[in-house]
Amino acid sequence: MSEHNNQDEHHQGGTAVKRREMSRRQFLSYTLGGATAFMGAGMIVPMLRFAVDPVLQPKTEAAWVKVVEETKITETPASFKFKVHQVDGWWESDPELEAWISKDKAGNIFALNPTCKHLGCTVDWNSNPAFKDQYYCPCHGAHYTADGKNLAVAPLPLDQYELKTENGFVYVGQLGPNKRAQ
Repeated sequence: MSEHNNQDEHHQGGTAVKRREMSRRQFLSYTLGGATAFMGAGMIVPMLRFAVDPVLQPKTEAAWVKVVEETKITETPASFKFKVHQVDGWWESDPELEAWISKDKAGNIFALNPTCKHLGCTVDWNSNPAFKDQYYCPCHGAHYTADGKNLAVAPLPLDQYELKTENGFVYVGQLGPNKRAQ
């Protein structure tokens, strides 16, 4: 029999081939590790989807919201409040927003957002006697022209709503940068 083993060694290049066998302990370690990873992934994947899914949803354009009758708009800016339906992830709400709407000298209607571009306080029209016929922020003294152009403190002009008139009513849409104050 030893002669037979020596012949096998010569056929395979002179070295004996060793078979590696898995011990019971290694088998149990691999099985337990694989099962733990599978169960962990089963718990983590739904949590990741819950967190990431709203971010992956396509952004929709703001809907047009009816605010006021066109006949009530004058050259003096006036504040009008309106509600929008808002979906933030899984939270739905109907916050009340505000727009200062007026006409320019050519009769074009425009709407400005009253949020100060300095630190986010709310501006008012003609509220400070020192700044007549201007939007004024009571928090830090920023003030703006009737078109929303920044005059002091604030780094940018007031934001402007997209606007359309239809059937005698004024509708506001998406909020964006001010196109009038450039």
